[in-house]
Amino acid sequence: MDLVTPEFSLVIWMTITFGTLVFILGKFAWKPIMKSLKEREDTIESALKSAEEAKTQIAQMKSDNEALLQQARAERETILKEAKQMKEQIIAEAKKSAEVEGAKLIERANQEIAKSKNAAIDELKSQIAGFSIELTEKLLNKELASNDEQKRLIDNHLKDIEVKQTASLN
Repeated sequence: MDLVTPEFSLVIWMTITFGTLVFILGKFAWKPIMKSLKEREDTIESALKSAEEAKTQIAQMKSDNEALLQQARAERETILKEAKQMKEQIIAEAKKSAEVEGAKLIERANQEIAKSKNAAIDELKSQIAGFSIELTEKLLNKELASNDEQKRLIDNHLKDIEVKQTASLN
């Protein structure tokens, strides 16, 4: 059993060596390791806080973007409404202007028709007067013996006048 149980001096030396190792590690290595672990813990905690802040900022930006989107949609609707109203107003003004111009054209056309009608009536009157004078001259220049001859002459002259009148109207 000597192999399994250590000697007393070996245990003392192992204890002294272990204690020295613990003392040296505690003095020189333990503090830097703990400091390094503490720094790592602080870094991780700081990263988690930054991530949480970033998450909060992203949520805030998302809500701001939604608000801006809603505002842009409302402005678009307003602009579209105004454009539609302007379009309808322009169309109404164009229709009104066209109606006014149409009424003016109709009035001018009616005036031209009236002038043409009056000119035609005046020309017809002058032709009738000319025919009457011509007929009177012919009647006065010719001696007529009987009433039958006068009627026949007047009928012939009226036919001539009708032919001349239809020819001048065409």
